[in-house]
Amino acid sequence: MNPRKPILSEDWLSLWLGLFIFLLSLGVIFNLDLLGWGIKTSTWVNLSDAFSTVSKNYVGLSPIVSIVLTYLFLLIVVGFGNWLLGGNPVKFFYAFTIIFIISFACWVLGNQANIAATTPSEFQKFGITWSLKLTGEAGFIIALVVGLLVSNLFPKFAESLKPAVTPELYVKTAIVIMGAGVGIKAIENASLAFSIVFLGLCSILAAYLIFWSVVYYIARKYFKFSREWAAPLASGISICGVSAAIATGAAIRSRPVVPIMVSSLVVIFAVVELLILPFLAQQFLWNDPLVAGAWMGLAVKTDGAATASGAVADALILAKAAENGVLYQKDWVLNTATNVKVFIDVFIGIWAFVLAYIWTKHFETDDKRNGKVPARQIWERFPKFVIGYILTFLIFLVIGLSSPEFVKKTIVETKKVEQIDSSGNVQQVAIQETKKVPGVGVQSTNQANVFRTLFFVLTFFTIGVVSNFRKLWEEGIGKLAAIYIIALFGFIIWIALFISWLFFHNVLPPTISG
Repeated sequence: MNPRKPILSEDWLSLWLGLFIFLLSLGVIFNLDLLGWGIKTSTWVNLSDAFSTVSKNYVGLSPIVSIVLTYLFLLIVVGFGNWLLGGNPVKFFYAFTIIFIISFACWVLGNQANIAATTPSEFQKFGITWSLKLTGEAGFIIALVVGLLVSNLFPKFAESLKPAVTPELYVKTAIVIMGAGVGIKAIENASLAFSIVFLGLCSILAAYLIFWSVVYYIARKYFKFSREWAAPLASGISICGVSAAIATGAAIRSRPVVPIMVSSLVVIFAVVELLILPFLAQQFLWNDPLVAGAWMGLAVKTDGAATASGAVADALILAKAAENGVLYQKDWVLNTATNVKVFIDVFIGIWAFVLAYIWTKHFETDDKRNGKVPARQIWERFPKFVIGYILTFLIFLVIGLSSPEFVKKTIVETKKVEQIDSSGNVQQVAIQETKKVPGVGVQSTNQANVFRTLFFVLTFFTIGVVSNFRKLWEEGIGKLAAIYIIALFGFIIWIALFISWLFFHNVLPPTISG
């Protein structure tokens, strides 16, 4: 039986999935708690204390029911999307159920106190004497490792999960949802947020101009690759991994095997970077957090690994900084990595158009395009999920700037206290206290972030599942790997670090106390 023709591309699907969850989270603005039943995981010693609903309106809901509802919601939403992609609903149901169970279990394990607790107060609260101090984001790393074990030790089992193994879909959906959170951060600290946007744009332009040309030159000059291989390889190593390699391959009309092989390498080395770079950032860049975030966005390839490494680096650096008495606000390292990566994604479409034009004018001799490069190629290569990210960001930014109580609401509480008057008599006096509490915008992002986090965990696990080292080696990927190693670890990582330092040095995130 022939598979159905896809109704929607994966890129468009991630846009609509993210926007759908974002719109549901907006229900709190209209007093409709549509996602409050979502499961929230906290640091725990006793497993029974690990779970709660994201909204207090559902506080009486059993954690088991909340987990089941969360699973069913994702199964239906992502399953419908899989059907639009031409997938088989029955096969998807089995694969996604297994992937969700394993991924969620990894996330819960990562929140165990001996793994996640970071501060002395948490040690005292949970009655523990030691911890790895990785915070709850350790669940990402656990999911990745488990995915790698599944892929390389149980290949048949990994193959059975293939219908729901779509890491790029999961992470792009998460990034669309994340746009709202970035909008909230921008309102809370507008000058820093816009600095990140500007500096991120400058840094990725430098990366494009330096990385791509150097890798292409080395591939052609010293490894004697043809243009067909050198161009996708340069894009995959230097720009944005899988998306860039595939877009470049299409732009220059390479054989399908070329971007596929390059993409396989990208995934493998993204995993290696993901396991190494965040820990290096924790040790050497904890006092320059946004340099670390930009470094993750520039150096780690694929949207999934780059954003995920930003999340891990965010957690590790915040923990390290807390040990040294500095309490940075959460997510600024992650948001920096994401912004840099999103800008890189934006330019993939433009870069593909440039390459298509160059190849048509100078290298192709069959004149299939009659010397013309249609402008629609920019749109065709433009990553659509970026539109969703920008939309959610701008919606929250505009609402928040026009209504400050969208982010923080001022409430006045009246308390009665006893005072002694001049005659020595005790009197009760009413005193008003003004407090700032989270507004509906923050409540909305809190609900959406439950699902953003789950999409991240699914990304980590499925990245591991697609990384079968032995199979790729048998397909003759060794020569490509050699240039990848030389380019990535020889200069790209270090140039990315220098560029990140150049643009983000001493640009610090706000502190909790400030």
